[in-house]
Amino acid sequence: MFDVDWMGLLTREVLRERGAALIAESCAWAVGMSDAQHHERRAGRLVATGLTVGERAAHGRPLAGEEDGRLELGDARPGSFQDALNMVGADGRVQAERFDDEVLVPFVTETCRVAAERARVTRPADWAELAHDVGEDPGNLLDVVRAGGWEAPLRIDAEHLVLAALGAVPLIEVEAEGLPLSLVRAAEATTRAAAVPETAPVPDDSLAGALFLARTALEESGCTVPVGPEEADLLLAALGDNGLEPDEVTAVLPHLPVEEATITRIAATLDRF
Repeated sequence: MFDVDWMGLLTREVLRERGAALIAESCAWAVGMSDAQHHERRAGRLVATGLTVGERAAHGRPLAGEEDGRLELGDARPGSFQDALNMVGADGRVQAERFDDEVLVPFVTETCRVAAERARVTRPADWAELAHDVGEDPGNLLDVVRAGGWEAPLRIDAEHLVLAALGAVPLIEVEAEGLPLSLVRAAEATTRAAAVPETAPVPDDSLAGALFLARTALEESGCTVPVGPEEADLLLAALGDNGLEPDEVTAVLPHLPVEEATITRIAATLDRF
């Protein structure tokens, strides 16, 4: 008798139900890409081509270069959303990596949470047995999901869903579709930034020098304030260029106008070194 992965089937079912929301979030994420300066890698060096992404797409020229990008995103129609995902950004990262971090990963995590909540309510005995099998508390939904390994394959399914719907669509059309939701997301980010915690951390006097350098780096970086996770790498590079050591970066971040997700991402980056 075959052992059916009912939880895996349930996560895919919930992903299909939330497919329209995923497409909407993807379109909103793409807003503004056409206005950015286009970059490509030549002989290993990242250089600006002198055109915006939108101008290059309008001329029918491919956005992704041969030295960057993912093989599975190759052979894209020039100027399409898939082509834009495969191009390199000003920070040297392929846009598909940003899309993974900023759209697919959080969306898949939430989808798995919804699926786990549904399983706990509709199949309590099966859910309890599943949690026992993976060695996690059945009340910790995402811990059970992560232990079961359902997020990784679902992320692949989510990427395929997005590419099937938007891959061949011109980038400018994707941006136009996502503009209303992007305005909503921007307003939400502004509201969150305005909600200053009552117990905001007070910088230690010993941080004065590092904090001065950090604020200067932030001003020179060109990052949008408050700094979102999509610009975490750019901010980290600016802090490093201004002479801050990793431990100083960690110490000053809570005192800068950056989002919590940005602090988390920079901390994860520093942990890899």
